[in-house]
Amino acid sequence: MSASLRSRFWKAAIRAAFRDKGLSIPELRARSERNGRFHPPFPTDTGIEEIVLEGLRCAAIRPPRERPEKVVLYLHGGGYVTGSIESYWMLCVPLARALGLRVVLPEYRLAPEHPYPAALEDALKAFRGLLAEGHAASDIVLAGDSAGGGLCLAAALSLRDSGSPAPAAVICLSPWADLSNSGASHAANAKSEALLDTGTLDRWAALYSGGARLDDPYISPVHGDFRGLPPLLIQVDRGEILLDDSRTVAEKAEAAGVDLSLSVWDGLWHVWPALGDLVPESGAAFEEMREFLKARSFL
Repeated sequence: MSASLRSRFWKAAIRAAFRDKGLSIPELRARSERNGRFHPPFPTDTGIEEIVLEGLRCAAIRPPRERPEKVVLYLHGGGYVTGSIESYWMLCVPLARALGLRVVLPEYRLAPEHPYPAALEDALKAFRGLLAEGHAASDIVLAGDSAGGGLCLAAALSLRDSGSPAPAAVICLSPWADLSNSGASHAANAKSEALLDTGTLDRWAALYSGGARLDDPYISPVHGDFRGLPPLLIQVDRGEILLDDSRTVAEKAEAAGVDLSLSVWDGLWHVWPALGDLVPESGAAFEEMREFLKARSFL
């Protein structure tokens, strides 16, 4: 299926808007906050409230007719150096409505002020906070995009390794799962990529790792052992430089016996659902997530 006219327009706009790759971390964060303020009006029947989990500031998005026992813990992207709760409402409000589930967004710590393992510690803290609220681990879905997708995988590995109960499922949108950026798609898709570039990712990886080895599975989950992980859905576009991150994770997960669904789209860009209701392919991606969860008796 070819990309919609609206998505083709927005892909060109994104390519132009993100042409400047030399921004400082403060400039990147300021741009992220500006972009987060640009969104269609949110439906009045969907609430956004601030909550605290284990001392961690979070936002909870509550759609109408939510299933109160079920929840999505969503870890935002931003290369571990940028991104925030407010900049992800545009993605997470329609996600919550499509799934009919409360979506909780933690404000995890960012590098370079807080390098690894700060983000992972905060993701695990948010998960434990949901357990303390009374949710069973089997009622929690871990979801995230880009660096947040890689963080979901790292959190799932850490929970498994510590003997903690596993979430019901993991959903990754274009995960950044290999911080060495060694996949062949970095070169093969350099021209088709609309948003990222390898040089910038190399800088962010160095800031996040803080001198730790990039092949640590909790930093680059492509190096992890996926045995015993919960069902996994990965969505990625064929033209991304991070395509091989998704492919490698999928290959290793499938070989380890994980219930895996790899969905490769065409003609879009890195984490296209971030545009929410502006493009129809966001709704289609959310519906695919819904069907994935329904097929595993979560919904």
